[in-house]
Amino acid sequence: MKRILVVTHCILNRASKVKSYNVEEINEENELRKELLKEVFEKDIELLQLPCPEFTMYGAKRWGHVKDQFDNPFFRNHCKNILNPVIDQLIEYYSNKEKFQVIGIVAIDGSPSCGYNFTCKGNYGGELGGCTTLNEKIESIILENESGVFMEELKKLLNDNSISIPIRTLKDEITYLKKL
Repeated sequence: MKRILVVTHCILNRASKVKSYNVEEINEENELRKELLKEVFEKDIELLQLPCPEFTMYGAKRWGHVKDQFDNPFFRNHCKNILNPVIDQLIEYYSNKEKFQVIGIVAIDGSPSCGYNFTCKGNYGGELGGCTTLNEKIESIILENESGVFMEELKKLLNDNSISIPIRTLKDEITYLKKL
């Protein structure tokens, strides 16, 4: 039986991420990514890469966003549209349980799209030039205990198709894989 792990896009393609200036955070995530991939290869697990909703909507030159900016029908529809082919694949794997086992979905906590246990939110938006309250807007960004928009839409689509696959954070998935 082939075991399949579904991963957010940036786990396999860091180039899709919004530019970050926090070197410590980048290094920590890179180490976790390496550890996850080491476990995946050692345990002969197949990977299914989710599309990146931010990259496919805004491209490489985008600014960082918060969930509040993505929580609208346009972005949610974009998420559903790019998830539909993935859901079709998962339905096929799920309906052939004698051949395949989808062992989990890996999310990236903190992301306004792909966060699972927490996401960034804030009173954020508008023109940057001439904004006298820019620092207050930036300081309003907080981590909330909820999923990002893409993960919310993924969970709905999984539920709508009666597919039960555990979603875990990068750290939690590494812990899970080490026990296999």
